[in-house]
Amino acid sequence: MRHLVAVLAAALVLPLSTTPVTASPKIDFTEVDFTGVVSLRGCSGSVVRPPGHRPEDPALVLTNGHCVRMMGADEVVVEEASDRAFTLLARDGRGDLGTVRAQGLAYATMSGTDVALYRLTSTYAQVEAMGTSALELAPEPAAPGAGIRVVSGYWREVYSCAVDGYVHELREGRWTWAGSLRYAAGCDTTAGTSGSPVVDAATGRVVAINNTGNENGERCTVNNPCEVDEHGEVTVRRGTGYAQRTHPLVPCLTGGGRVDLTAPGCGLPRPGGQERG
Repeated sequence: MRHLVAVLAAALVLPLSTTPVTASPKIDFTEVDFTGVVSLRGCSGSVVRPPGHRPEDPALVLTNGHCVRMMGADEVVVEEASDRAFTLLARDGRGDLGTVRAQGLAYATMSGTDVALYRLTSTYAQVEAMGTSALELAPEPAAPGAGIRVVSGYWREVYSCAVDGYVHELREGRWTWAGSLRYAAGCDTTAGTSGSPVVDAATGRVVAINNTGNENGERCTVNNPCEVDEHGEVTVRRGTGYAQRTHPLVPCLTGGGRVDLTAPGCGLPRPGGQERG
């Protein structure tokens, strides 16, 4: 996972299988900037909001579970203490708007997906007053072929490509993720891009979170994820990057900056291997 490289040198992606897109469409970089994007130690992230948020709700920062720590294959964390700091970037990515700080880790896992949500001490209204705004989470996945941006707060760089397709299972070391989004050519993500929001270029909403890529062509090892189809056939795509879908988060975010795993439609993994609601 690329977070291991980032921590040591100065920066890992979730379930469906479709025909790859053969060409990446031309996308105008001016459509997506660094609005809502943050930098954190070794990783990237973003301030995100569900469609039904309120200005007075505590804001949420989205990043990868492996950006919290290398978690167990079945580990799920809910409401863990944290005062982690995040650097909030200016919209053009050239400057900083200040520091925002977590009041707690609302949710994190690397089981089935690779995601973490920190609850901030700042509200959405307060984040907006700093000169930016939260990115909205899309309630549905992006279609294959859709133009996307991977916006790295760590490198202050925007990668432009398209959704190549979705993977039934993505396996990397001891972790398995379902329905991962696969990038078409152009999104050559690297160490430090873990946790970057994947933004739909047409809507400006977050559809996934960047988390890994096959670096050396190895089979199912750390930093070299492999694709496994419904029949157990394994495919290795050297140089290909992946992301975890974020629309499954939306039903779980019912307000107050918390993750409600019992909310209708919430399918996120629960602690202790409990069945999903």
